[in-house]
Amino acid sequence: MAKQTWKAGNMLYPLPVVMVSMADEKGKSNIITVAWAGTICTNPPMLSISVRPERYSYGILKRTGEFVVNLTTEKLAYATDYCGVRSGKDVDKFTEMKLTEEKASIIDAPLIKESPVNIECKVKKVEELGSHHMFLAEVVAVNIDETYLNEKNKFELSKSKPIVYSHGEYYGIGELLGTFGYSVRKKKIR
Repeated sequence: MAKQTWKAGNMLYPLPVVMVSMADEKGKSNIITVAWAGTICTNPPMLSISVRPERYSYGILKRTGEFVVNLTTEKLAYATDYCGVRSGKDVDKFTEMKLTEEKASIIDAPLIKESPVNIECKVKKVEELGSHHMFLAEVVAVNIDETYLNEKNKFELSKSKPIVYSHGEYYGIGELLGTFGYSVRKKKIR
C-alpha cells in the first residue's frame, strides 16, 4: 500500500462532536458546536474544549468561566451543525433549533434538555495555543437522561445513537466491536 505525505495538519479523526452551552453575564444563552474536545484527567475530572478567539462564544466563555458540554446524537445532528455555522450574536440558537434550555445543577450555564448527557464545567485555565485557545475545565456535575438507564441502572449511551465528526462530516457510531480488555480476556469454556 502506497502512502502520501501531506503537510502537517490535524487528521486525528473521528472526534466527539458536542454542543457547548453557556450564558453571558446578563443570562443570555448561546450554543457553540465544538469538535475539538477531550478528556484530560480522571481525578479531578477534567476536560477541554478548544475555541477560536474570534468566535462570539469565546468572549462569553472567557468572562464567565462556565459551560456545559452536551453530547450529541443522530437526532441532534442538524442542530449540531447549525450551532457550529451560525453565530449567537445573530441568532438565538435554542429558539431556532427548538432546543430546550434546562437549569444546570451547579453552574449558571443552561443544559440542552434533548442531549443524553450534560457535563457542567468550570474553567480552570485557558491555554492560548495559536488559532484555537484551549479551555481546561473541571467537571463539577454530570446530568444524564434516565431514558437510557437499563433495568440494572446501567447507563446505555449507545441507545441514544451518539455521533462523531470526521473531516467535515458527521457519522453515527455503529455497532459494538468489543469492550475494554476483550483482547486479553480469557475465553469462557463451555
